[in-house]
Amino acid sequence: MAAGIKEEESDYDSSRFYAAETVLALEYLHMMGVVYRDLKPENVLVRGDGHIMLSDFDLSLKCDVVPRLLRHNSLPRQSHSAGAGRADNNAPKPSSCVAPIQPVLTCFFNGVHKCQKPGGGNNNGSKQADSSTELEAEDDDDSSNNNNNPAELVVEPVSARSRSFVGTHEYLAPEVISGQGHGGAVDWWTLGVFMYEMIYGRTPFKGESNAQTLANIVKQPLSFPRAAVASGREWDELLRAQDLMTRLLAKNPRRRLGGCTGSAEVKRHDFFKGVNWALVRSVRPPHVPKKVPPVPLPQKKKRVVVMSRKERQEPFKPRSVDGDNGNRFDYF
Repeated sequence: MAAGIKEEESDYDSSRFYAAETVLALEYLHMMGVVYRDLKPENVLVRGDGHIMLSDFDLSLKCDVVPRLLRHNSLPRQSHSAGAGRADNNAPKPSSCVAPIQPVLTCFFNGVHKCQKPGGGNNNGSKQADSSTELEAEDDDDSSNNNNNPAELVVEPVSARSRSFVGTHEYLAPEVISGQGHGGAVDWWTLGVFMYEMIYGRTPFKGESNAQTLANIVKQPLSFPRAAVASGREWDELLRAQDLMTRLLAKNPRRRLGGCTGSAEVKRHDFFKGVNWALVRSVRPPHVPKKVPPVPLPQKKKRVVVMSRKERQEPFKPRSVDGDNGNRFDYF
């Protein structure tokens, strides 16, 4: 998709379609215990039918997937109006539980998986930089009062932690740059940058150098360039898109859309209103690549040596060089 983004800015319907398919791709990876960590236009490939697929999983992180049953009043409240997006102060605190390397789907009792908290011993052994992940503990103390509220099953690595410094400079999340540890929330940050580049044709924090770009990601507030709007509907679409990008590009991963309950938060945003998530892959894409017939490779002309009848009947004689009398070999 990199070539298409650089040629022109995408309209909102196209951006919604490609963003929705990207959300589903990230959701599938997260359910399989994989944090992608390298979403960018160069890694989003358009198939022959116009749908997309992700490529290049060299930087992906395998982590533990623990199903959690959450009730709506225990989730962070995030309204969809512009400027909102602060998380609840009762966010779960990280524990020192070390997750296995291979993705595991763990069974749970009473609908809630509780991570065993460490004792009062030394926890330095659990703080590994690249090879370990940390799980956050989450207790549902008031579950008896939530019988009237529908529960939501989360099967994503929202609490995984890694301290590897990997990714593309313009798409790195603030927690990756600071080295404080990152998890599945980095994929929702990169989704915000990806959408920004689809709509505006450039990334939001690009600087004159890589160092300046990293500094902008950590310190510079998000801003949007002026866009020409032709109608009121287009203005509403722009506001919804900007609100979604603002939530995805929250520098605090706990306040970031998708950082607490994964793709469920992202899919509920007003920008995706009307999207039938179960049938996205059955919808005709906005742009279907034209099939180009293969170009035949040029064939080299065969060199034909024509000999006379007399030359064919006579025995072969090497051409004589001045001074050797036709003998090109030295005898000892």
